[in-house]
Amino acid sequence: MTDFQRYLAAKRSVDDRALDRRLLGRLADGAARAADDGDGPLRVLEVGTGVGTMIERLLERELLPAADVRYTAVDVDPDNVAALRERLPAWAADRGLETTDDDGTLRIDAEGPTLTVEPVVADGVAFVADADRSWDLLVGMALLDIVGLEHLGGLLAALSPGGLWYFPITFDGATRFAPAHPADRAVERAYHRHMDEKAGGDSRAGSHALSRLRRRPDATVLDVAGSDWSVRPVDGDYPGSEAALLEYVLDTVETAVGETTGSGFAATLEEWLATRRRQLEAGTLTYTTHQLDLLGRVDPPQ
Repeated sequence: MTDFQRYLAAKRSVDDRALDRRLLGRLADGAARAADDGDGPLRVLEVGTGVGTMIERLLERELLPAADVRYTAVDVDPDNVAALRERLPAWAADRGLETTDDDGTLRIDAEGPTLTVEPVVADGVAFVADADRSWDLLVGMALLDIVGLEHLGGLLAALSPGGLWYFPITFDGATRFAPAHPADRAVERAYHRHMDEKAGGDSRAGSHALSRLRRRPDATVLDVAGSDWSVRPVDGDYPGSEAALLEYVLDTVETAVGETTGSGFAATLEEWLATRRRQLEAGTLTYTTHQLDLLGRVDPPQ
């Protein structure tokens, strides 16, 4: 497992705290209606699946209907998909659920849904464009701030008329570390600038995506909520693997800010990072980010 896969696994608990429960409830209600109204399995497409934590969450929280569910799990990184293939059967076995592997397609017999997961290594936008099928539900967690909002319409094209889209944990322009440090604002600005300069990147993706979705004649925004991350020590220690998550975040900030600012900011960045890493080791570092959860549907043609 690479450092990035360990990060994806470590953030599971942080995402669990952050995701808005009201939107998850509405998502579950919509999925149940789609299953009742359809004449076949409920078809779910997740773009940017990572190591499969959303699949685990949907089953754990009983958010999928008691029906046949076909789940297409797409990620551009083959290492992520390989980790999903290993992680998901182990996760299911720990909960007494039986998993069968049919030439790479995973079937999980849960209490309620029967879930068939098709892991796919592909660029999500290209996969949808080439697909000769459609889905009832599109999920893209922490996706819109890296995929490029110009591809939003292409992603929505994956859905059948009336299909639901759910874009949770969409970054929206705030990164905070505590305790306060004199270089915080400069580091944050450089970090966000690096996001904006990357292909597909957008440090205000949540607000920008919401505006675009509200303007689309073929989409209805059903609900929006904040889903801020908050990673903080409890009695001087971090829950689960969240210390490893913070290590990865600091490494990411180091690379991004270093590339954006150059040698003139190097000494300031080095001191800032040294301070933050000492605080992490001491169990005093807190990290928060602002995100949005977006839920809506694709409307039938008029």
